[in-house]
Amino acid sequence: MKRNWMAFIAVVVIIGVTFVQAGEKFANTKNMHDLLSIVTVLKGENIDINEWSLHAREKITANSPEDIQDLVRHLQNVFTDWTWEINSDSEKWEAKASKTSNQTMEENIQILSTLTDQNPQTYIIYEIQGKNFTRKTEQFIKEDLNALLSDIFREKPTIFTCVKGDFNDKIITSLPFTVNRLLDKFEATEIESLKETDFISTSAYSPKFTNELTTNNQDMNLQLGIRTTGLGAKTTLVVGTPIITIEY
Repeated sequence: MKRNWMAFIAVVVIIGVTFVQAGEKFANTKNMHDLLSIVTVLKGENIDINEWSLHAREKITANSPEDIQDLVRHLQNVFTDWTWEINSDSEKWEAKASKTSNQTMEENIQILSTLTDQNPQTYIIYEIQGKNFTRKTEQFIKEDLNALLSDIFREKPTIFTCVKGDFNDKIITSLPFTVNRLLDKFEATEIESLKETDFISTSAYSPKFTNELTTNNQDMNLQLGIRTTGLGAKTTLVVGTPIITIEY
């Protein structure tokens, strides 16, 4: 059952870009602060954050390989202190840049173009991820991320945020009760869920978050996954908007 649900999530990650409705490009930065909203709720519930990520992507129109190469050269001139590499095979062409900031955050920029059909698909992708969510991380999200994304993207990137953590005390309530409490903290309404003895995955909608996609004719923009490994063992939680993108 878990594998089936994870397979569903993987498919949604791939095709969800078509359906996610992004807001104005950067005039409204609320979608970037969705990450901060999630972190605030989890810390308020005494959940220790051990992994987080923000993933942004945009499909672009490139009329020729030269257009893509011009874009890469432009980004190389902007991000001169990043490490760049270019690779290609029979199916794709890829330029990738990476940067590690103070050993707390890893950033990547990727320009990916498929070569398997007559209409190549080209994407710009940016991802930042880390383990502990520190004060410096929060400062970066608030003060620097907006300008960085403006330098990378042309129009409206689709943004995914995801946070993973552990309850720092053994939970004494049932998993359904814990999920309902978290949904309440996120001001979210459950859309659908998968419930097992030691695992619950829930899709929901909350007005707190910006991006959304449609499933079964209903809008959703939040997913929770919570798992316990047995009596007295730790309980792990993953929260994503609009969907979970971290394996759990």
